[in-house]
Amino acid sequence: MASVVTFGEIMLRLSPPSNLRFVQADSFDIRFGGGEANVSLALSNFGVETSFVTKLPNNDIGQACINELRRYGVDTSNIILGGDRIGIYFLERGASQRGSKVIYDRAGSSISKADIKDFDWDKIFNNAKWFHLTGITPALGSNVAEICIEACKKAKEKNLTVSLDLNFRKKLWTSEEANKMMSKLMPYVDICMANEEDAEKVFGIKAKDSNIIEGKLSHEGYKEVAKEITERFKVKKVGITLRGSISASENLWSCMLYNGSEYFFSKEYLIKIVDRVGGGDSFTAGLIYSFLNGKDDREALEFATASSCLKHSIEGDFNIVSIDEVMTVYNGDASGRIQR
Repeated sequence: MASVVTFGEIMLRLSPPSNLRFVQADSFDIRFGGGEANVSLALSNFGVETSFVTKLPNNDIGQACINELRRYGVDTSNIILGGDRIGIYFLERGASQRGSKVIYDRAGSSISKADIKDFDWDKIFNNAKWFHLTGITPALGSNVAEICIEACKKAKEKNLTVSLDLNFRKKLWTSEEANKMMSKLMPYVDICMANEEDAEKVFGIKAKDSNIIEGKLSHEGYKEVAKEITERFKVKKVGITLRGSISASENLWSCMLYNGSEYFFSKEYLIKIVDRVGGGDSFTAGLIYSFLNGKDDREALEFATASSCLKHSIEGDFNIVSIDEVMTVYNGDASGRIQR
């Protein structure tokens, strides 16, 4: 059985080829992706047995999605079939000073119509060690939020480590709605992940002396953010990705980790972006892998940061990299030289 269980929505992703705009496109590239599924797949590439839980339509598109997960070794036996459709998101990839754009077509998706009786968490969590979800999933509807709470309760009964990525999506709910619901989930959370603005959007915890539009991020400000999250919700660790946006094509990338007493900041990478979607999920997967394998906080942070750095070089949501490739960057070789 899987060591790590993740729960959420996986969507069909449709993107114009290359950097074409929506209005220019006469075809779309097809991929699948979603926060929790991205974590499961990245962990599977690291050799971790992982199971992704969701609800998909019982049709050829749902099966194609399942096939894609199986292709990379993710256990799909806990996916429920039913409902009318898979959610879709359209992605227009930005370049230079033009930012990327996302359009959702996910209303009425199978997972958004799921019932709490659809999932047998006793069975799903059999022999599991870790449960992960994101703030995207409870935003899909009050019914899905109740499923998230039920899953977290059962995970804690079985002594699983629970991790949660705040992942605020303004197109799904308001900050007020997010605050109310996520505050109900946080008492079950051991490790909380966020990007440079999630804590502000969800909990009103803003990093001082930082401006994400200008790419100015204060380490001291994010220390305060992590400390407040830890003290307010009694979580054990907080991980935050720190994206310094120079443009849509070039970012500075680093991450931090706080364990309740010590702050750790990773090395910073200058990255040329192929596809930034899933960057935070790849960081989360790197942390989970590291902690399951006994790495200390500094090692875990550097491994997760190197892993998420590499994700930006890969098209699609999924971080298709090996441990050896991550360790090459981890050990200081970020040159991108050809491997022969």
